[in-house]
Amino acid sequence: MTATTPPVQSMLSARRRWTVLAVCCLSMFLVGLDTTIVNVGLPVIGRGLDVDTRGLEWIVDAYTLVLASLLISSGALADRFGRRRVFQCGLAAFGAASLVCALAPSAGVLIAARALQGIGASMLSPVALAIVVNAMPDPKERAQAIGIWASVFGLSMAAGPITGGALLAGLGWRALFWINAPVIAAALLLSARFVPESRAPRARRLDLPGQVLLTVVLAVVVGVLIEGPRIGWTSPSALAGYAGAVGATAGFVWVESRRREPLIDPRIFRSPVFSGAVLGAVAVFVALTMTLLLNTLYLQHTRGWTPLAAGVATLPLAVGATVCAPWSGRMVSRTGPRLPLLLAGGFITAGGLCLVRLTPHTSVPLLLAAYSLIGVGFGFANAPITNTAVNGLPPARAGVAGAITSTARQLGSALGIALAGGLVTATSPTGLAHASRPGWVLVATCGVLVLLIAHVSRAKEATTGLAASPQVR
Repeated sequence: MTATTPPVQSMLSARRRWTVLAVCCLSMFLVGLDTTIVNVGLPVIGRGLDVDTRGLEWIVDAYTLVLASLLISSGALADRFGRRRVFQCGLAAFGAASLVCALAPSAGVLIAARALQGIGASMLSPVALAIVVNAMPDPKERAQAIGIWASVFGLSMAAGPITGGALLAGLGWRALFWINAPVIAAALLLSARFVPESRAPRARRLDLPGQVLLTVVLAVVVGVLIEGPRIGWTSPSALAGYAGAVGATAGFVWVESRRREPLIDPRIFRSPVFSGAVLGAVAVFVALTMTLLLNTLYLQHTRGWTPLAAGVATLPLAVGATVCAPWSGRMVSRTGPRLPLLLAGGFITAGGLCLVRLTPHTSVPLLLAAYSLIGVGFGFANAPITNTAVNGLPPARAGVAGAITSTARQLGSALGIALAGGLVTATSPTGLAHASRPGWVLVATCGVLVLLIAHVSRAKEATTGLAASPQVR
């Protein structure tokens, strides 16, 4: 037991610790599932609510944008008021918003409800990871738990299209949100029974100026990417958006560097390993979400596949992610993050390159091979990224550590959706394959970036992290 770990945590039996992990993984599965389950249903939602591609992008990004904006504050709230308490509040909020989504009569209501879902989800992902970290004080056991965590997260993200396709085939698009109800009920009951309460020994102050500026930065960047094709990339509105993003970013850095307890301590990023983990998280999720959205639109619009068939086509991606994530976790615990990151970058690059010459008649085996390669790369990437981030801060700030990486993931998801949508907006079904080719080049580029990040990673830094540095305490 460490000085920053509550005594109740160190007294948990092995069975109880792994039960806590299972409960937290259930919530993580829900967050990841809702990030991608809607993708396969976008064409059906568009027809049902009379929404164009730009509106469909907002249906996805309203969730990921709010989620990314609030993750760090939610982690800090959990460290202050109790992780189980905030976790259960997040479950309740997420469940209520899901009901509104299922009943939404218009696109505007659905987008607003998706944003509310993002608020609830922000209380789940980093908080659940902090609960797991505090329940697993042994570093090796913690690395194994993070490997399982990454596996569940990879499975949820990759299984979203398959699950969504099956629901659409039998029940319609509203079932994409009704499915959350039984999962929420189970998680609430299990968390009340098995998850112990924990909080940081010293409560951190909320950084409201930093929170507002971070939200503005993310909203403006993603908003310009989504609306750019409509308003024009050099229009006065777009230029104002660029200026606003730069100004808000500069203001955020200035404010955070002068606060005693900032939302994001800029000194954290002095370590190339930690910075690489955050940048890698963005790159991996840009690649994943671009793959899923471009796949959905291409298979359903260009090739005329049903939502279920389009979802099943991603099964190789789901299998690759699920199988390789725990394997990656074991690699991290033994040798550090460098090898799994090299594998992740290599596979993602290969998968993207397979489709850079996509046509309306590209062979199905090549499509499935590309999805499999990207899924394997995604599976290898999550464990080293998560482990590096968690070990990069003291255990008392586990909520913030998990939130920083989760923010990077969701930012990558939002950027991937916005970029993919921008490529194919107002494109005819016959021209969609050609229009999406730059997207596959970008997927391969993300893989190359992960390869570069792997070269600056060191096994020793990944296992010891930044905790030895007094700058980040």
